[in-house]
Amino acid sequence: ERTQKSATLTMKVSASFISAGPGVASMASALLWATSSTNAFLAPSSSTHSFGARSTPVASSSPSSIASRASSSSCILPRQNSDLHERTRSSIQTSTSLYSSSSPSSPISSPTAEDECDVLVLGSGPAARAIATLLSSPNAVDAAATSSPPLDVLLADSNYDRRWIPNYGVWQDEWLSIRDLFFSFGHSLDDDDCIDRAWSKTDCYFGGSFDIPAEERMRLDRAYCRIDRDGLRRCLSPENDEGGKARYRVLRARHVSKATSINIYSPAGSLVHDDEGSTILLQSKPFSSGEDRGKEPATTTRVRAKLIIDCTGHESRLVLKDDRDSAPPPGYQIAYGMLAKLNEDSIPDKTRCGPYDKDAMTLFDYRTDHFPPDSLEASKAETAPTFMYVMPLNDNRVFFEETSLVARPAVSFRECKDRCRTRLEYLGITVEDIEEEEYCYIPMGGPLPARDQRVVGFGGAAAMVHPST
Repeated sequence: ERTQKSATLTMKVSASFISAGPGVASMASALLWATSSTNAFLAPSSSTHSFGARSTPVASSSPSSIASRASSSSCILPRQNSDLHERTRSSIQTSTSLYSSSSPSSPISSPTAEDECDVLVLGSGPAARAIATLLSSPNAVDAAATSSPPLDVLLADSNYDRRWIPNYGVWQDEWLSIRDLFFSFGHSLDDDDCIDRAWSKTDCYFGGSFDIPAEERMRLDRAYCRIDRDGLRRCLSPENDEGGKARYRVLRARHVSKATSINIYSPAGSLVHDDEGSTILLQSKPFSSGEDRGKEPATTTRVRAKLIIDCTGHESRLVLKDDRDSAPPPGYQIAYGMLAKLNEDSIPDKTRCGPYDKDAMTLFDYRTDHFPPDSLEASKAETAPTFMYVMPLNDNRVFFEETSLVARPAVSFRECKDRCRTRLEYLGITVEDIEEEEYCYIPMGGPLPARDQRVVGFGGAAAMVHPST
């Protein structure tokens, strides 16, 4: 029954999209997920959590809790075939005993701590922090169970402290919807904290196609925003960590498992499901640099959770795609972006950078007039088109990104970078300094996650991208 409910959640989450990329996009669909009546089986335990808000040391030679839970997992095995049932139960117990033996070649050390939670979220990007923030809110619990405590949500990622690299953009009206829905969960996402720049107008250029003049501009009276990635990250963080307001806990560790088939993982015993939840091993990173190098080895924590949500991105090692339904292979969105400081000494009109109005955000510039007619470069651009995406920031700072919306096979990063530079040179835009560079890779399409697996994919791990692409 719980597997069916988990499948329902996966289907509902995968059906909700927003045009802001898989990370920020997931924030809106997270609300659908968190408010779904099907999450009733996540109701918090009436008693206090065994491990509360901190990890508890355990004897490294005591895997009995995994063994007992693994052996009780018979309810998810086919009862009509008792021979298969016994052999599968034996297989689970064998896997547990393999885990418990401290073989020198084992990639995981024996656990030195234990933790327990209602929901374990893997990853720490926008999708992970959004779903963790919402599920840990007191408003996430069913209104009928007002006496129940909030869900105990644990977010785990060994790279938790790493800064977010991508630049995120969103239509202003969609951002307002996200903001209002988070507010309904008792969590504020203030514009002053989360929006870096807003433009009241959005421009597009499609000249050179369908007899459209190259200089013709299509202006959309729809506002667009650039997310302040550092500010959003803080707002979706716990108070005791980065001054945020979220209520989830953090464990700086990563999973070590890889799904080999539905609900079966390697190394043996690193992730085990049973009728009451899942037990997973998480490993912290050892200090590898600085004064602390070599002082503290990697530690392993055994975590018990009612539900695991994987937000580790498109290259998830836990979420398997459904290969039973035919689906074309994914295309790929590839982009090269740079935050540039421009040399405008010889530019009389400082309100523009080349043809681009600094008071507008340019969503698409698909023109190819910067390539010589009938050249190899022009031919390649016709076969695999790319567009320029322009975010004028303050003074002479502008974010440019040359993007292949979707292609099979993928356009290379080098091709996008070369086209970006060629376009800017043709438009007379002089780059004085590059503050940062971005390389964007997003699989587009492909099969959805298998619906009968116990780990729920969310964000990129669930192939959540804009449906029009």
